[in-house]
Amino acid sequence: MNVTSFINGLAFFLVFVGALNWGLVGALDYNLVAIILGDGTIFATVLYVVIGIAALYIGYVHYIGFKETK
Repeated sequence: MNVTSFINGLAFFLVFVGALNWGLVGALDYNLVAIILGDGTIFATVLYVVIGIAALYIGYVHYIGFKETK
């Protein structure tokens, strides 16, 4: 397993966790991250930032891939 595939897999997993959390918040008003890591803690904040960076990374990777196929 090379580093790029590991980063891609990790980013995908983080974005999946973020999307699942937002789905739970929207549908059930249940914030899983806040329940596990604490509401407003530094750990929850760091996780939210890391998930946001992962989403930007996934978007960038897909944009580059889309751009190369044209």
